[in-house]
Amino acid sequence: MSFEYAPVTKAMMMGSALSSFFVGLFDVKHYFHLQLVPHISRHHQYWRLVTQYLAFQNSSDLFLAGLLLYNVGIHIERRFGSVKFASFVVVTILLSALSEFLALLALNPLGLNYIPTGVPVVVYSTLYQHSRLVPSAYQFRIFGVKLSNKSLNYLLAFQLAISSLPGSLAVAIIGVIVGQLYRSEIANFNTYRLPMSVVTFSRRFLLPLIGSLRGPRRLTRAFPDDSRAAGVQQAGLAALGNDEVITTSRRNDQAQANLTRSRNSDGGPGVSDGSPGAGSSVMREWVDELTGRTDRANSGIRVPTESEISQLTNMFPTVEREVVVGALQGRYATF
Repeated sequence: MSFEYAPVTKAMMMGSALSSFFVGLFDVKHYFHLQLVPHISRHHQYWRLVTQYLAFQNSSDLFLAGLLLYNVGIHIERRFGSVKFASFVVVTILLSALSEFLALLALNPLGLNYIPTGVPVVVYSTLYQHSRLVPSAYQFRIFGVKLSNKSLNYLLAFQLAISSLPGSLAVAIIGVIVGQLYRSEIANFNTYRLPMSVVTFSRRFLLPLIGSLRGPRRLTRAFPDDSRAAGVQQAGLAALGNDEVITTSRRNDQAQANLTRSRNSDGGPGVSDGSPGAGSSVMREWVDELTGRTDRANSGIRVPTESEISQLTNMFPTVEREVVVGALQGRYATF
């Protein structure tokens, strides 16, 4: 999984990591700390209700929140779209700041005086959206307990919720409640969108800062080259004058024409034993033995019979023999 179509999630992870690093490097964590007493009640530093989301207090919370954002944030952003997901993050932070302030006032007699820093409340709200929108891919049992591929996310969220009791547990509960409020239609929070000026500014100046979002390129080779036999294989193919690579992608018209011309120049598959094509066939078998292609064929690749090849060739006279053999071996699903 990559950050393709998920720039907001990548920006949140990068921003949280960099800000936490520099806050610890310059020893200014006390500016991001939030306590009801004395920060709010005595010094009236209400700006801490917002700055607390800029950095994490320790590396363990940063690591757990980063894992959860990567596992669930990318899926939710791809479903919402980047603009709606960014609006969701803003609404979650504003509602959470108000909710945490009210929770500090109400639960301070019970011992709640401290709120952990960072964006775990956004993580829990996103995790709630993920639990409601994304179905589980598979299920399994451990000691009779039925689990799914989502269970690891819930385990990481539970570990984050008990990291700094009782404040971390309060943040987890507030995050889930805010996620429910956003999904419900009580106040239509899900209809809010960021202004177009903010979106345009972010696309022009902030998006280039987070780097490439393109997913990794997937190779189309049917079989990976053996490292020990790669040099021998390349030498043998160069001697044959054949630079064809077996891939799972279809050949284009130019490649088909080049392959036809090379076969015609070699004498084709139906030449006599004394022709150059027979020598190429012997050389190809020798290269296959050196590179292990023969073992691969014997280990799992089905070798079609001549009757099967002839039958499909008669049914589809315009299809080349190599394509027919590939279809019988399972390379192609359709012609």
